[in-house]
Amino acid sequence: MYILPSLFTAINIAAGYYAITQSLQGSIQEPHHFDYAALAIGLAIPFDALDGRIARMTHTTSDFGKELDSLADVITFGVAPSILAFSWGFRMLPTTLDPVLHGYLVQLGGFVCFLFLLCGASRLARFNISNNPLPKNPGRPDRKYFVGMPIPAAAGVVAAVVHGFGHPIFNWWLAVLWMCLVGLIGFLMVSTWRFWSGKEINLSSRHPFQWIVLIGLGIYLLVFFSREVLLVIALAYMFSGIAARAAYARQRHRKSAQTEPLASSPGTTA
Repeated sequence: MYILPSLFTAINIAAGYYAITQSLQGSIQEPHHFDYAALAIGLAIPFDALDGRIARMTHTTSDFGKELDSLADVITFGVAPSILAFSWGFRMLPTTLDPVLHGYLVQLGGFVCFLFLLCGASRLARFNISNNPLPKNPGRPDRKYFVGMPIPAAAGVVAAVVHGFGHPIFNWWLAVLWMCLVGLIGFLMVSTWRFWSGKEINLSSRHPFQWIVLIGLGIYLLVFFSREVLLVIALAYMFSGIAARAAYARQRHRKSAQTEPLASSPGTTA
């Protein structure tokens, strides 16, 4: 039984290795390799979620499994998406651009993709040593949250954008936008903002018909509208953390504005 969760982790590593090889083979003439790499990263996300759940269900959790899962996440959701982001977003820029601009974009893009990898590894290290961490902007007490954007979701955003748009970036201003997005994703991973974990969802609840309908609808949308659906889901999850942080900051500003007049009002003297 101890082999079962490690088998899912091995599939996760295999998907990451396949994504890396496909990213290196991609080109303007053969852009489908980038799409294969993005799909491999996307398919690795449910396997990453299942290995831990299966280990807990079968009571086969171990320190070895935890370490192997972290190393797998670094490969599949750190190295693979960073190489994909660089190859798809910067390596394919046309040489007809100004040579100086082309050189700056490729070098700076490679550095930002490295920062993505570094932030992902730091996010995993912080997660491994944290014990019941609390986000800087706490949410509802009946829900569970991640502190910082989890690395599988960050890799999912990169994969969803590549899968959604398909053809590699060939304009310098699109490369700049892609650079900003990759940098933002890296920042969100090391931030202390809350992101919904979904751990309170109970699939064993007594609502089989509703779950069958939802799962069937989800499969239909993913099969026939995968580019649009995956892109919307990935970006919505990313911006949900930003919106939650903005709402918390606005709420704190409103409370401080209400308390300031009370603190500054003159007191009565006897």
